Amino acid sequence: MHLDSYEEKKALKMRLRKIAGQVAAIEKMVEEDQEVPDVLMQVVSVRKALKSFSEVMIRQHAHECLEHTPDAELSRKKMRELLKVLERYIE
Repeated sequence: MHLDSYEEKKALKMRLRKIAGQVAAIEKMVEEDQEVPDVLMQVVSVRKALKSFSEVMIRQHAHECLEHTPDAELSRKKMRELLKVLERYIE
């Protein structure tokens, strides 16, 4: 996958850093024997953040496959690969 700009890549990296921080916070909560509902709320936040990250990646890749691939056969190949991943993503 090729990101269209430095800014897009930077934004995705920032999202991943935030997610990593949230996961680290969950680990700390478990170590400190925090209440289960509190830990689970943080897990929900991480899941939502990962879902949002995935949706951006999917959108960008689909756009690349449809609009930025000069060869039709290569475009179809990329779309098949994306569809294969999406099948697993929605399981």
